[in-house]
Amino acid sequence: MKTLRVPEATVTRLSIYSRFLERLDRNGVTTVSSGEIAEGVGVSPAQVRKDLAYFGEFGTRGVGYNVKDLMKYTLKILGLDQNWSLAIMGAGNLGFALCTYRGFNVRGFNIAGVFDKDPTRIGKRIGKLEVQALSKFPEIAERENIRIGVIAVPISAAQEVADLMVKNGVEAILNFAAVALNVPDEIEIRNVDLSVKLEILTFNLGFRAAQSL
Repeated sequence: MKTLRVPEATVTRLSIYSRFLERLDRNGVTTVSSGEIAEGVGVSPAQVRKDLAYFGEFGTRGVGYNVKDLMKYTLKILGLDQNWSLAIMGAGNLGFALCTYRGFNVRGFNIAGVFDKDPTRIGKRIGKLEVQALSKFPEIAERENIRIGVIAVPISAAQEVADLMVKNGVEAILNFAAVALNVPDEIEIRNVDLSVKLEILTFNLGFRAAQSL
């Protein structure tokens, strides 16, 4: 693999390409062109070729890409040729929704535990998972080799939870709390603020309306 800094937008599109390739494979399609991938995911053929070129040479000119091979390559590049154990921190409404989201298992993410410190939630079941006390996280994190944590707790508890995860071997955090977390530089962290996404939509709608005047 080339030692280039890969733009995050490229990684995002690669994830979309892999899902599209999986659909083609399920439908029995054996070869696909960059144009067909582009049409299927809503980008240009040149963008598809540029994104894939970060990782090597794929496909045959005039023939296209072997669907199974390219699907395997994209999954490997994304680190999805192995299973990942993750923890959901917070068993409220958002935590419940995340625990019951089937897409995690499909992509190789195993929810090894859901944790909370509210006594009224501890011991209850969310599907096949039993809500564990936050104090049990160190033990379960070590046993299950949990490297990814998802924060679905109120803002007031987010930093405490992040500290606990980092202390116990978590290397990457997906944070749904609308607060900036203080974590070591080596920790991969992504913040998901749904209200910000909605505000981008309303901005674009307003901008489009203003342009039409």
